Amino acid sequence: MLAMVASAGHALVFAINEGVTYRVTNEEIAARYAAIATDLGKLLRQPVTIEPVGPYPLLRKGLAAKSYDLAMVHPAHLSIQAIKSSGYKLVAVTKGYEAYTANFLINPDSPLKSLTELKDKKIGAPDEDSITSWMVRATLRDALGGADKVSYIYTRYQDAVPFMVENKFTPTAATAAGAVIKGWQAKGGKVLAKSRPVPIKHIIASPSLTPEQVEKVRDYLVNLDTTEEGKKKLETTKYKGFATYDEQQMLAIGTWLGL
Repeated sequence: MLAMVASAGHALVFAINEGVTYRVTNEEIAARYAAIATDLGKLLRQPVTIEPVGPYPLLRKGLAAKSYDLAMVHPAHLSIQAIKSSGYKLVAVTKGYEAYTANFLINPDSPLKSLTELKDKKIGAPDEDSITSWMVRATLRDALGGADKVSYIYTRYQDAVPFMVENKFTPTAATAAGAVIKGWQAKGGKVLAKSRPVPIKHIIASPSLTPEQVEKVRDYLVNLDTTEEGKKKLETTKYKGFATYDEQQMLAIGTWLGL
């Protein structure tokens, strides 16, 4: 009985990761999810604490140690690894991010026609451990017979990717940021090719949550955008809502990524 009371009073940790290649402060992140955390606390009858986790090594370590009861994970490769190796369950994916796609940018006058022409060339990409760069390497592996058939120049932020192409540091560079791609095309830039789409921004649950609790969280999240009250709570997160996704399909994507 005492153990049950202690468990009921224990705060659940909801880790939030918004990606390494975007510029957002921890305070902004915590404020965005405060209302959702309050709702989840009532639903699970335990307080829920938001814990922004920016650096991927820290996130990877926390997931491996099952330090987070719930986690919103921007990079698909980290959440898939947690599902594969640490017993996490896929709860939902974020609407509007189900088809995240790496676009290979080229200059308007580029002679390149396909990815097969990139062998032995330099490729620009965001942070080496970003989901975009994992997608880039998997795409080039498929096109060239190996991800090591090119050399990579990595940059910290997605919005720095076009700079590499404009200034001829690399013949192409890849980004999955919609605003960056639109901006590039608006000024005449071209897209050489695209990767296969990958859902990102997953909500996952640790083995500390029962199947019933996981289902409660899933039901709450996927129905948020069906009420006016829920839509207001989503507004602060800047997301449209959440959707279910097949866990086995997600693991298959992990295999393609090389996990």
